[in-house]
Amino acid sequence: MKIIVCIKQVPDTTEVKINPETGILLREGVPSIINPYDLHAIEAGLQIRERVQGNVTVITMGPPQAETALRDALAMGADDAILLTDKAFAGSDTWATSYVLSMAIKKLGADLIICGKQAIDGDTAQVGPETAEFLDIPHISYVRKIEEVTENSVRVQRMMDEGYDIVESSLPVLLTVLRELNEPRLPSLKAKIAAKKAVIKKWASSDINVDNNKIGIKGSPTRVKNIFTPEARADRIILNGTLEEQVDKLAKELRELKCL
Repeated sequence: MKIIVCIKQVPDTTEVKINPETGILLREGVPSIINPYDLHAIEAGLQIRERVQGNVTVITMGPPQAETALRDALAMGADDAILLTDKAFAGSDTWATSYVLSMAIKKLGADLIICGKQAIDGDTAQVGPETAEFLDIPHISYVRKIEEVTENSVRVQRMMDEGYDIVESSLPVLLTVLRELNEPRLPSLKAKIAAKKAVIKKWASSDINVDNNKIGIKGSPTRVKNIFTPEARADRIILNGTLEEQVDKLAKELRELKCL
């Protein structure tokens, strides 16, 4: 079985800073990590490979430094890694990113594609489903458990507002997974050393035959006008006492604010 896991390298959220003049995220000198949800996607791919055999290829789109994330994935046990990197990809929104990923996946061929539910920097949860749409294959989001995988189908539990649905799909299919799915394994020292020596394929736009009008800023219909950090407010009120006393105090405050 050909299993592809899509991952993203994101800034460590505790270290993110924003340029107050431009509203742009400052990434230089900021530690980067594999998107936490994607770690569960990698683990899912590895566990499925152990059950049905096959190959796990991890791909990401990003600048050259995103290679670090791929080496971490290889250390976990992935078989191959591909970095989609090209200046032409710069500025891609979720739509353009999904298009690029889909073109790479078409070149590779896949039975099962696994993504994390969402990236912690953008929090859109759009790239997985959009990639499936570009590939014209079914997708199942919010997967909390993979019950069965065969050569022709997959059956999973999909988280809902109340409980979960059991969904079965033919292959190929794309899954986006939740943290509840599994516990990502920790790579051994030997695996980390091997990952540092591994050869990572690097594909540019010309390698995956993309339409240049559909990538980068030109191919991105989304426009972010501004990003800002909310100002810290000091006018906080802490209500003490029993629950009944706190409720009375809250009601009094709301009346004074004319909210009641």
